[in-house]
Formats: sequence, structure tokens, C-alpha cells
Amino acid sequence: MVLRVGDDAPLFEGVTDTGEKFSLSEYVGKANIVVYFYPKDDTPGCTREACAFRDSWDKLTQRGAVVIGVSSDGVESHQAFKKKYDLPFILVSDPNNKIRELYGVKGLLLPPRVTFVIDKKGKISYVYNSQLNPERHVDEALRALQALNSE
Repeated sequence: MVLRVGDDAPLFEGVTDTGEKFSLSEYVGKANIVVYFYPKDDTPGCTREACAFRDSWDKLTQRGAVVIGVSSDGVESHQAFKKKYDLPFILVSDPNNKIRELYGVKGLLLPPRVTFVIDKKGKISYVYNSQLNPERHVDEALRALQALNSE
């Protein structure tokens, strides 16, 4: 299933880097949400992407956004990745790729790098897909959040 702008964002649950249960439904209606799918913790491209989100944290929160990173890595891997790079956002473990399947971001060789911006009503307002430009994901998310805040 390919998700498009205007579709309802699929609600999902998972376990965070702190070992706590996460539910996307807790944020719908309260904040704009950036969900970004990335291939693997502590790899060059994924580290650049995560650090770009970290470095733009103030801009993201000023635009009322919650950021959730999703990969198949386990809780311990997420904890180490988050600590090593001082990441201020939630990382959710998706070991069986069920969340990826819900969002239609399963790949053949590598898991795709895709960012979704979800508005407060739970609708997908923007999708950015680029495996080769990891740092650009945060720029695209910021642009989409700015557009949401202008409406």
C-alpha cells in the first residue's frame, strides 16, 4: 500500500528506545508529527540524518512537531545510538517491519529512507523519499511543517 498526501496516517504501536510502549494515537490531535523511517542505527547515512534532525530540534519544536524515528533495530541499539549522538527525539523499534508495512516503505535490498509529516488531524501532509540525501529529510520536514503552520 502506498500512502499519499491526504491519507489517514496509519496508527501504530511499538517499543521506544527507553523500553516504553509507544502509540502514535497519543500524539494525533495534539501535535504535528514527523515520522521518519531509516535503515539502521549508527551507519553513516542514518547518523547524518539523525544528527540533522537533532541539530534542527529547536526549529522542529517551534513548529509544534514531535519527531519519531523508526528502524528495525532493537531497543538496546536505539539506546546506544541515541546516547552516542545525544538525540532528543523518540526512536521506535520495528523488528518485524510491521510499521514499515503499514506505511508502505519496505525495500528489496535496503529498507527505504522515507519521512512522513502528519498534521494534527492525523492526515499525511507530506512525504519525502530519498535514500541518498539523508540530511535533506529534515529540511523537507521543516518546509512541510511551515506550510502547515501557515494554513
